[in-house]
Amino acid sequence: MCLGVPAKVVEKRANDTARVDVNGNRTEINIRLTPEVEPGQYVLVHAGFAMEIIDESIALETMRYLEEMLQYEQ
Repeated sequence: MCLGVPAKVVEKRANDTARVDVNGNRTEINIRLTPEVEPGQYVLVHAGFAMEIIDESIALETMRYLEEMLQYEQ
């Protein structure tokens, strides 16, 4: 099963990369598939690539579901 994770773009960088925040964790991803993304927008990240730009409300709702799933693992 593949899972895309919502991330907020913090900063666009050179070479089709961006710094993103995933639930408080910052990492660098490739934005070659979504070059029009701007800081403050949310993207769906899979395998280090931004697959698509998503609405903030969808991103936050998805993160709530993922956090809820983690509670069942414990």
